[in-house]
Amino acid sequence: MNILVWHVHGSWLTAFVQGPHTYLIPVIEDRGPDGLGRAVTWDWPANVRELTPARLRRCDIDLIVLQRPHELELALRWTGRRPGVDVPVVYVEHNSPDTSPERQVHPLSDQPGIPIVHVTHFNRLMWDNGRAPTEVVEHGVIDPGRLWSGTERRAAVVVNDPVRRGRTTGTDLLPRFARSAPLDVFGMRTEGLAAHLGLPPDRCRTRDLPQHELHREMARCRVYLHPVRWTSLGLSLLEAMFLGMPVVALDTTEVREAVPEGAGVVSNRLDVLEEAVRAFLAEPERARLTGEAARAAAQARYGERRFLDDWERLIKEVTR
Repeated sequence: MNILVWHVHGSWLTAFVQGPHTYLIPVIEDRGPDGLGRAVTWDWPANVRELTPARLRRCDIDLIVLQRPHELELALRWTGRRPGVDVPVVYVEHNSPDTSPERQVHPLSDQPGIPIVHVTHFNRLMWDNGRAPTEVVEHGVIDPGRLWSGTERRAAVVVNDPVRRGRTTGTDLLPRFARSAPLDVFGMRTEGLAAHLGLPPDRCRTRDLPQHELHREMARCRVYLHPVRWTSLGLSLLEAMFLGMPVVALDTTEVREAVPEGAGVVSNRLDVLEEAVRAFLAEPERARLTGEAARAAAQARYGERRFLDDWERLIKEVTR
């Protein structure tokens, strides 16, 4: 089966393309956001093919997976086929609603022909999906292995664009947590974060690393800190759990579902979270045992095999 899907979220797509199909990834000359082509920092299998818009028009397509509203128009223009009429389509919604936590109408809410596939049950609950059919396929993570060593008495944080995103990702909370542990903040466009927050460089180190280096460096930190107020369930949180890291996280969106009792500390009380960070730094054995529980929980719920099986079931339903 040929599946057309845009390269939007690299971590999610890396798991998705592990399935048994041929995945057609649009590529344009400048490799802009609508035509990134194959990933550079992820290892994708040979069944992922780059195609220009001109080649897409001549290619058989069995399913289109949309992830952004404007891809409806791109799919029609680049393939010459009407999404949901000439070819089956699903729309993957990666995000929680950002305008209103419970009243935001989904862009595809007024049509009954294209299923909206949410990545968390929380997202399906909070979006106003209108007449559109909905499904939930929870995240799947390719297991990087238990890499945690916790040799550095530091807390790892993973966030892209922390200055621009501000309160959404809990950037404003980092100075408070930096009193309990020095921070290693990983992600794109993190440079200058320490100065922006008024923190000494050693209390807030920042690095933008490829995926394989990111996991190795994260795993050196004693604990993973997830101070995010309002995004979808971060794949970085799940990856930290797969690495065997104990987690300390705000009790927002889907986090409570992902981090069961014993796998970390989840709370909206900052004093509780600060104490948890200090305790994990001071007690490496406790950190190790909690990290093992976190890894077991992540493997049980967010494994690659379950993710691919869920997608196979859905693909068969929409293409039959």
